[in-house]
Amino acid sequence: MQHSPAAPTTDTTDGLSLVPHQDLQIDTPHRQHAPMPDLAPMIHRQRLVIEGYCDAPISAEAISTFLSELSDTIGMVALMEPMTHQSPLYGWAGWIHWETSGAHFYAWDQPLLFFSVDVYACKPFEARDAVDLAARHFGTTPVWKEF
Repeated sequence: MQHSPAAPTTDTTDGLSLVPHQDLQIDTPHRQHAPMPDLAPMIHRQRLVIEGYCDAPISAEAISTFLSELSDTIGMVALMEPMTHQSPLYGWAGWIHWETSGAHFYAWDQPLLFFSVDVYACKPFEARDAVDLAARHFGTTPVWKEF
């Protein structure tokens, strides 16, 4: 998706364009814990991380089912079926692309049975609904943080 820049662009030698912003102050790396400036306040961005333990390894089918149900549960329009891939060292991972962003799922078989879900959306959603779905789907009490 392309947006018109708010200010004239400046071409760089590597072919990239920069949009100058007089109010933006980016500190040096030693200030990494300072609040991050909101570079696009007109675009809603919501992030959610859900993590938990499970009693058995999580399969590709379980990940696909969860990601499809997550789409319906939080009102996202899926642009594709969930994709999965297995790491021979750790376990399965999956991803789904939504009209308004997407979600990643990571499942570890070792060093412990564990999962982590990263949801990123440009459309508001109820985080608690996603957390409750993970709890039901994997029979656990997950921890979660919304950004």
